[in-house]
Amino acid sequence: DRIVSMTLDKEYDVAVQAIKLLTLVLQSSEEVLTAEDCENVYHLVYSAHRPVAVAAGEFLYKKLFSRRDTEDDGILKRRGRQSPNANLVKTLVFFFLESELHEHAAYLVDSMWDCATDLLKDWECMNSLLLEEPLNGEEPLTDRQESALIEIMLCTIRQAAECHPPVGRGTGKRVLTAKEKKTQLDDRTKITELFAVALPQLLAKYSVDAEKVTNLLQLPQYFDLEIYTTGRLEKHLDALLRQIRDIVEKHTDIDVLEACSKTYHALCNEEFTIFNRVDIARSQLIDELADKFNRLLEDFLQEGEEPDEDDAYQVLSTLKRITAFHNAHDLSRWDLFGCNYKLLKTGIENGDMPEQIVIHALQCTHYVILWQLAKVTESSSTKEDLLRLKKQMRVFCQICQHYLTNVNTAVKEQAFTILCDVLMIFSHQIMTGGRDMLEPLVYTPDSSLQSELLSFILDHVFIDQDDDNNSADGQQDDEASKIEALHKRRNLLAAFCKLIVYTVVEMNTAADIFKQYMKYYNDYGDIIKETMSKTRQIDKIQCAKTLILSLQQLFNEMIQENGYNFDRSSPTFSGIKELARRFALTFGLDQLKTREAIAMLHKDGIEFAFKEPNPQGESHPPLNLAFLDILSEFSSKLLRQDKRTVYVYLEKFMTFQMSLRREDVWLPLMSYRNSLLAGGDDDTMSVISGISSRGSTVRNKKTKPATGKRKVPEGRTFLILKLTRESSSSDSMWLNREQSMHTPVMMQTPQLTSTIMREPKRLRPDENYMGVYPMQPEHHQAPLDYNTQVTWMLAQRQQEEAARQQQERAAMNYVKLRSNLQHAIRRGTSLMEDDEEPIVEDVMMSSEGRIEDLNEGMDFDTMDIDLPPSKNRRERTELKPDFFDPASIMDESV
Repeated sequence: DRIVSMTLDKEYDVAVQAIKLLTLVLQSSEEVLTAEDCENVYHLVYSAHRPVAVAAGEFLYKKLFSRRDTEDDGILKRRGRQSPNANLVKTLVFFFLESELHEHAAYLVDSMWDCATDLLKDWECMNSLLLEEPLNGEEPLTDRQESALIEIMLCTIRQAAECHPPVGRGTGKRVLTAKEKKTQLDDRTKITELFAVALPQLLAKYSVDAEKVTNLLQLPQYFDLEIYTTGRLEKHLDALLRQIRDIVEKHTDIDVLEACSKTYHALCNEEFTIFNRVDIARSQLIDELADKFNRLLEDFLQEGEEPDEDDAYQVLSTLKRITAFHNAHDLSRWDLFGCNYKLLKTGIENGDMPEQIVIHALQCTHYVILWQLAKVTESSSTKEDLLRLKKQMRVFCQICQHYLTNVNTAVKEQAFTILCDVLMIFSHQIMTGGRDMLEPLVYTPDSSLQSELLSFILDHVFIDQDDDNNSADGQQDDEASKIEALHKRRNLLAAFCKLIVYTVVEMNTAADIFKQYMKYYNDYGDIIKETMSKTRQIDKIQCAKTLILSLQQLFNEMIQENGYNFDRSSPTFSGIKELARRFALTFGLDQLKTREAIAMLHKDGIEFAFKEPNPQGESHPPLNLAFLDILSEFSSKLLRQDKRTVYVYLEKFMTFQMSLRREDVWLPLMSYRNSLLAGGDDDTMSVISGISSRGSTVRNKKTKPATGKRKVPEGRTFLILKLTRESSSSDSMWLNREQSMHTPVMMQTPQLTSTIMREPKRLRPDENYMGVYPMQPEHHQAPLDYNTQVTWMLAQRQQEEAARQQQERAAMNYVKLRSNLQHAIRRGTSLMEDDEEPIVEDVMMSSEGRIEDLNEGMDFDTMDIDLPPSKNRRERTELKPDFFDPASIMDESV
């Protein structure tokens, strides 16, 4: 049991060795392994890891196919249905059907290819089982078994002709050795000689079975077509062409018709002498289909009444055949654009065209456009050809745009997919590779078309699964259908995102896509994230603008739903913040590469937050101020000097009264300012100037004394100019204020410098960090003249400077006292014992009067100051308690 369980080990090497060990056990004694143990190994032949699958295939072959009865030795030389491989082929078919993995026959064949080559290459036996009548007493194959045998036979032929594992198993095509190439040529010769004769018979026998015919029609792709001439097999080629023609006339299934089209394409190879014979047969077939379609369409469109169902079926079946052939063959000489245009135009005007006719007419017209583009690209085309193609392409885009609003979902999806392909093909990318002559064909969608494409995505992709089930008339009850529907929606989203990545549509249209990142992460998260990455590679700044625009759209939607008095702890607002955090993570760790984009993101966010003033007056916050709480998620991506620049820009939108507000509605502004102040490089990170909210911790950092000249950090001037270029003309004061921050700035209105404190009379100017706010005059006061304003401002600054110096002296005394206490503690280590409690690090100031003065000046009950790092645990254990510790003397409990 342990060895059997090891076959499922996550380490593939372990699993391979376990399967090989079980194979040895099987050879030595079959009774050791139970049927259940063997079944656990059987299903591994469908594993995506080829070594595991090959080992399991060898185990399967040893168990079911290697035994031969003694009576079989006398008939080893028999061939066909009477060969010893006949029963083994049937066993293989039974195993394949019992495994219930009918779409993975190629995996089963590849697993057994190395150990059962002779069995899998016995195509004569397989062909005999399909064509010959069963022997006396032999049970014939059922219809299901015949379908499985044809599928297995096709997979073995493909494996022999291509000599590489199926898709999903293996690293791709490898270079074949000389021996493998010779084996490949011999196998293709054997396949062609056998099935060139047998294929027309197989098609005649199973002509009405769509599944069998679809698989059989793929065999000519692996033929060596030269053998038709060298082996004098032309009559069998004619028989094959007749059978294909009959199948086209009998079937309307898309898979069957496309298989016929691919078979004609494989046989119509100009390198071989059979080309003329096949081309004539193909042309005759297309002539009949085109004439029939034009005749049916003329009668179908001339009827004044509603279209007859029989006529509609005839038009649809003929159109399906033409569309299937136009996919692989150039049918330009039959001029199919005109008749399809009439059909689509009538459908727009009347609105009663059957949906399948519209879908296939759109697809056929799409093929017409593409084949004409290939023709003018490969050959020397005239100007008239380019103009005709341009006109047809523009008209076709307009038709597709009309069908985007069709009532039928399938028609809209087809129109959207084709329209995205056409816009992608005829974008500016068409001129790459030295094809400047195709410039007249470049087509850029207008804003209305971009809007309709985006609306389609929002209405048909970003929907709940239940909504999609209801729209599909209840046909998506099982899981397989749900997965298929999700796959279709992913393809639609990928088609539109491709237009964004290649700048076919404006990048800001991606905002409606990006805002769905969290809500539909499981379904489309990988597509949206890849789109973000590609757009950032194209234009970092525009991508950042798009990201902030998506957050603004979500914020506006929340406002429309809940009003401006929403709860910031609500799930909706928290979801927007979480989305902003995810967006911030996508910028990576290299802040230098994204500094301009991040700064522009903050600029747009600040402008949005202050865009709508409160109608109740300046005493109330702007309507979008809460957006700053979302914007703070990107503050950590700013460089230290860029935080300073963004902070200065923020001050331009603030008034003096805003800096004094402490109500809850102003918390977004306070938290955003704190996020910009955190990690700043200016002297304002001191004990006094950093006070922004009650109970906050202020860090006192040792900095060099400011000199008269301050060097602007490298890169900041460029960033300021960059932001200024995007802003209004008044933004030019950024650079001037940054470079002359220590010089008093005299504006036309009185200016005050301020930190956020509760009492304006104790404000301290800090030219190194804080911005300059315009002082709003009270309504009941008369305006002052300029000299009076300057005198009043200088007096205010002198008072504030005196208060600041007094507070700094108090802080210095406190630091000195603490330092003395620490030195005293260190000197008394010899008097300490091991069983005492650790030393208390935060001690009170000795002068209660100074504490009261300091608290009064700062309007705080307590003030936290970061002190030098404390002793680590090892150092603490080495210290002994000092019974004369001054801290214990000052403790109230002593």
